[in-house]
Amino acid sequence: MLPHITATRFVTPLREGGSLPGIVEGSDDGTYVVKFRGAGQGLKVLVAEVVVGELARRLGIRVPQMAVIDMPTAIARYEADEEVQDLLNASPGNNLAVDFLPGSFGYDGSRPPTADEAADIVWLDAFTANVDRTWSNPNLLVWHRQVWAIDHGAAIWFHHSWPRRGADASRFAAQPFDVSEHVLRDVAGDLAAAHARAAAVLTPEVLTEVVALVPDEWLEQAPGLDDAAAVRAAYVDHLTRRLENAGAWWEAAA
Repeated sequence: MLPHITATRFVTPLREGGSLPGIVEGSDDGTYVVKFRGAGQGLKVLVAEVVVGELARRLGIRVPQMAVIDMPTAIARYEADEEVQDLLNASPGNNLAVDFLPGSFGYDGSRPPTADEAADIVWLDAFTANVDRTWSNPNLLVWHRQVWAIDHGAAIWFHHSWPRRGADASRFAAQPFDVSEHVLRDVAGDLAAAHARAAAVLTPEVLTEVVALVPDEWLEQAPGLDDAAAVRAAYVDHLTRRLENAGAWWEAAA
């Protein structure tokens, strides 16, 4: 399971994105960027952050550590900004904490990752259908001269079709992905080698372990997905099918 901590102080909102995350101090004396369950994007964004972030970690891509953070209801009383107070009041209980990287700066191409690291990130984004890694929004940080991948809430879009289109994995399995606009495409090394590395690591067992890290309460049920176990199985099925059908989306991208 992800580590579980409690928020002790809300420090400041981060207004760069649309979801209004915030800097929060935790009971472990750490400082975190918190993605709130009460934000407009909903719980599925938290699921995507955990699943894709942990897939990245398994592939050796640098991502900040994550934890489940409990936001006490009392914490909103001390916030003067009404917008932030409303968000905190809508987010009691378990939210997602992502380790804050002090002194990091947004990726501008001046300190690129190695060719293999770049290729691995391009592969991960193609696998999870993450369109949110372009020059307009790189979602990469440079910290201690190394590139870190952040903000994966826009990936694995298939869960947003539940329950409207059901949990049909076939659409996601073969969905093509265009890497031409990817922020790291020009510095990425051998993409075929990146696929071989990733396919060797992401076994069905590993995919199951990663999905198991998501708290039950963040897994939204839908018709045919009547409990947390069924929702987890659907995530694993979609990701497994995607990997099995790499010829439909990866070879064209590479």
